[in-house]
Amino acid sequence: MATSARDKIRKPQEPKIERLDRPMSNWGKTGDRMVISTPAEVDALIRTIPRGKLASTDTLRDVLAKRHKADVACPMTTGIFVGISAKAAAEEEEMGTERIAPWWRVVMSDGKLREKSPGGIAEHKRRLAAEGFRFEAAGKKNWRVVDWERKLARLA
Repeated sequence: MATSARDKIRKPQEPKIERLDRPMSNWGKTGDRMVISTPAEVDALIRTIPRGKLASTDTLRDVLAKRHKADVACPMTTGIFVGISAKAAAEEEEMGTERIAPWWRVVMSDGKLREKSPGGIAEHKRRLAAEGFRFEAAGKKNWRVVDWERKLARLA
């Protein structure tokens, strides 16, 4: 049986710090300390994004890196854990839970909507629009939040 997203968040895990043994594109240079967070930590961080504000995946990564006194946070696992948080929220919502992690307030690092969100881009857009956000086309199939950079939350 597949592990639910809720179970992945509840699984006891500790963040790990690793040293980069080679440069990683725009993510870090050789010798940098990189934190690999946990699904629970990313979920808890998403829960702090206030209504009417956003966080980009880079915003989350910056907070995680500072929190762990690392140079960078792993972009791949952070993105995966955002997806796990969103899926867990969808599972909780199906069970009738009212206070779920506001996954829709997380946008890509360029302000675009997350294609892999529960319900896809249409649901992501619908939930953000309900909070008053406006959009502009970003390619043939995606949307970007208008003035998204000015709407970023200050997370700690």
